[in-house]
Formats: sequence, structure tokens, C-alpha cells
Amino acid sequence: MKNWFKIFGKQSLVVLTMFTMVLSSACKKDGNPNNISDAVASDYERPANEGVIKILAIGNSFSEDAIETHLYDLAKEKGIKVIIGNMYIGGASLATHQANAERNVPIYEYRKINENGEKKIFLKTSLNIALEDEQWDYISFQQVSENSGQLETITAPLTSVFNYVKSKVKNPNVKYVYHQTWAYPQNSTQPGFANYNSNQITMYNAIVNVSKEVKNIVPLDIIVPSGTAIQNGRTSVLEDNFNRDGYHLSIPLGRYTAACTWFETIFKSPVVGMKYKPEGLSPFEVSIAQNAAHLAVLKPYEVTVMTAFQGGNGGPLTSSVLIDFGNSPKSESWNQISSFTAGSKISLKDSVNSYVGLSLTIINRFNGININGETVTNTPLNMPANVSSRNFFGSSKLPFSGIPAGNAVFTITGLDNTLTYNFSFYGSRTATNNRETKYAVSGTNQADASINTGSNATRIATVRNIKPDTEGKVTITVSAGVNNVTSEGFYYLNAAKITSNN
Repeated sequence: MKNWFKIFGKQSLVVLTMFTMVLSSACKKDGNPNNISDAVASDYERPANEGVIKILAIGNSFSEDAIETHLYDLAKEKGIKVIIGNMYIGGASLATHQANAERNVPIYEYRKINENGEKKIFLKTSLNIALEDEQWDYISFQQVSENSGQLETITAPLTSVFNYVKSKVKNPNVKYVYHQTWAYPQNSTQPGFANYNSNQITMYNAIVNVSKEVKNIVPLDIIVPSGTAIQNGRTSVLEDNFNRDGYHLSIPLGRYTAACTWFETIFKSPVVGMKYKPEGLSPFEVSIAQNAAHLAVLKPYEVTVMTAFQGGNGGPLTSSVLIDFGNSPKSESWNQISSFTAGSKISLKDSVNSYVGLSLTIINRFNGININGETVTNTPLNMPANVSSRNFFGSSKLPFSGIPAGNAVFTITGLDNTLTYNFSFYGSRTATNNRETKYAVSGTNQADASINTGSNATRIATVRNIKPDTEGKVTITVSAGVNNVTSEGFYYLNAAKITSNN
């Protein structure tokens, strides 16, 4: 620096200083101090981190779902130090990764969780930079979800990306992983679902077939069967409730299930019985997620039906189950069944948003939905207006709007047959005449209660101490009460509440 000053003078020293500042700024572009620039790639080195297991995913939002949220905490419980990286581009395919590698494009969000559990996001990072950042122990690949069951979309780009990664890795003992992603939920409207005839099992089987074949394309060491874990979970009483938007995993249930699968696959330590659980999951849900993952690791290419989890949670309800019969926007803490036709079914959560293993299925349909219930109510159900104002209705005496007269029937399954339960019902329809509705509940014993639903804003009908049948089921029949004066025999159900007796 002194020689520079002697030769070029003070003005040039200022120029050099400004150049240094510009270079520093380039390494912090877009206002993100965590940016790793290609300009400093050759000087960017990490320590070996002895005793720390380092996992890098070259993926997209599906790797985000699987490894960014709970994998660190599961490892921490077992005293395993980890560094987790995810090279993230939403919707990135293997072909995208191939193109990015070939052009060395700094286009990724490099999401990194360090050994202390601190997460940072390095913007505009290239694959090359991330591969040089750590001596990775595991590096995973995956295909974009809509093509994850189409081998012809995988063979060439996987080969190219694998060879690129292999040429750059710093750990000669690195293990290569293929992440088997999951089939879409059956009600998905994602365009890519059409690749599998919009059929979940077709998509799952295609993904499994691919995950069997990828080891013949490149020398992979490990398959992480997240797709099978999710499919296992769907055979439980939680059914098809592991996704949040038609393809991504639900938060926290789906993500926890995938993280458990990664943990047990990588670390070869059974996840069943581990204590770490995300906030918002009940012990029952945790057990399903852990077992779904464990069974997938044991049998990664086939679904294991979770027969032990096809009933309820095997104990009393710690929080009430609230049910909204209508099609208004869903309210927090309330389960909403929006279809009134026979065969309609929902899995039920309790009021703190945990699945409890109960399901509601309509056996005999209601006529339709009425929107003229009371909006201001004072009942023990403490309903919001959008719950109290809408109802399922029917007609017991005469046909209405082309629908034959009849009583509506639905079942609640998954109950503990060693306990008794209480059922409260609310019905309301603006009217001046008596529209008494009867709610009959039947298990191994039976009872009923009635209320006049005409302009009702204060009354509920409660049936107590019903014991489910041997299969854990109760049947509820809704009909016109004896004091109902409408010629059609109109009856109404807006809301219900289920509690258990310890």
C-alpha cells in the first residue's frame, strides 16, 4: 500500500479505497448482508466442522417442506450436530438445475441452518458456491412434483446434475440422496395432477416406480421415501389431510412427517417415540407422523396401512370438537362440513386445531343450505355469526324442491367405546312459527333432545352420556319434532359440539 501511495499519490489511494468499498457492496447486494458473491468464491472457505453432519438439498419448495423446519430439532434431540442447506428455487425441475449448473447462474436462494440452529438466506447464489461452502456429507436431488413420476423427464438432467455435483464436491465420502416426493391430495386442482389422470394412487405408484429406477441412472446411495410416508399417513384416521394447498405439505403435520422420514433414513435411528414435536400437534398426531415415517423407511416402495391408527385417539377429548354445518367462510376452531349430500365426509379437529381421530360422514342427505339463521346469539356454544346464521335443513313430512321427505342422518366415528360422550346441537331459522327439531343420538344406548329452531338465538339441545358402539361409532338423526307446525316438517342444524366424559 505504501508503494502504491508513492507511485500514484493520494488521489489514487482514494480510488483504491472506493474500489474496495464497491467490491464489499457487491458481496452484500440487494441489501442482504448474507449474500455470497461469485466474486469472492475462491476465497470463501468453511472450517471442516468435525462431528457435524452436513446435508444439502438441490431442490425447490418440496425440499423446503421436508428439511427446513423440523429436521434440525429432531437431530438436536439425539445430540446430533447438523448443518442443513437447501438450494431453493420454487418449482425448479432437474432440467432447471442442469441449466443453472451449466451456466453457473447465481439464481438460487441458498437457505442454510448452521450447527446452532440459526437460519440464514443467501440470495443470488450459484450451485458452485454452495457446493464449495461446506464439505457436505449428504447431497440430495429431486424432480419437480408434477414430473416426479415421469422417468423420461429425469434421466438426462439427473445424470448431468449428478456429474456436475460430483466434480465439485469437497468430501470424497459424500453420500448421494434421491428425495422421493409425495403424490398430490385427491382433491388437488394443480394442473400437473392431470399427468396422472388426477388420481392420487396413480401418481404415487408412478413416483415409486421412478424412485426404484433412479439408482440405475446414477450411483445414488440413499432414497428418502417421503412420498411413501405421506401415503402411509393417509391410511390413518387423519386421511387425506397432509397437504395445505393441493400439493405442498400441511403445517405442521405434513412437514413433520417428511422431516421424520429424512431423520430416520439419514441417521438410522428410529423416530417413533421421540419427544420433539412441533407446536400445534397433539400427541396423537405426532404418533401417526412418526409411525408413518418409520413404516416408510422399513418399506419405501409400498404403502403400509396404519390399522392401529384407523380409530380415534384412544382416550378422552382434551378439548371440545366444534362442527359448523354450512358453507360460509370457515371459522377458527370450527370444523366445517360444507356438503350436505350422502357420502360427504370430513376428519375432525378439536377446538385447539388438533386432529383427534374422529370423522363425520353424512348417511342420509339434508335438503340443502339455508342462510337465514340468527346472527346474534347467546348460547354455551359461543358461535360466531357466520356459524349461527347458516344451517343444513330438511323436510320430514313432505318433499321440498324435488327432494323426497326424510330425516337426515350422519355418523361420528373414531370415538373411544370405553367412554361416554355429550352432544350439543344448535338450530336456527328466522320464523314466527314453531319449527321444533329433534336430535337423536344412538350408540350402545340412545337419547334425544329437541328445540324450537324458529328464530332461535338462545337455546341448544344436549344429549348426554352416549356410549359409542363397539366400533366407536354413534349415529345422529335430525328430524322434525312433535311440536313442529310446518306442513313440510322443516328441521335445521347449524352447529354441534362434542365433549367426552373422563
